Amino acid sequence: MTPKLTITSAAFNHGARIPRKYTCDGDNVNPPLSIEGIPASTKSLVLIVDDPDAPGGTWDHWVVWDIPPVNEILENSVPGTQGLNDSQRERYSGPCPPPGTHRYFFKVYALDTMLGLDPSSTKPLVEEAMEGHILARGELMGTYSRE
Repeated sequence: MTPKLTITSAAFNHGARIPRKYTCDGDNVNPPLSIEGIPASTKSLVLIVDDPDAPGGTWDHWVVWDIPPVNEILENSVPGTQGLNDSQRERYSGPCPPPGTHRYFFKVYALDTMLGLDPSSTKPLVEEAMEGHILARGELMGTYSRE
């Protein structure tokens, strides 16, 4: 069993509504994240933000790798190498759902390596590169609706 990271945010609690500021209806900046339980042998972190409730399947909002093993990811920051999200942009793209309440998962992985991938990489490529290198993982889930 993979050890667990504890992911929290000063902006919202697990399962709670993500504040407008962090969505397409607000400033569209990433929320601050705190990470606890990072193993001492961690070389880098990966952060993936996705929405499994999107009409066409899971929508990737942010894919970041080669993040130094830090306990804080600051609001409105670029903590590592950003890959392509499903909007075909190398940046954070906040919640912007069609009607209904959607869940957004902020997933953090501690790795025993740096990935060194090209910035045009997508979530599937990052997930493939992470295989066999995950030391610990954790997630924070927030919700958002535009109604």
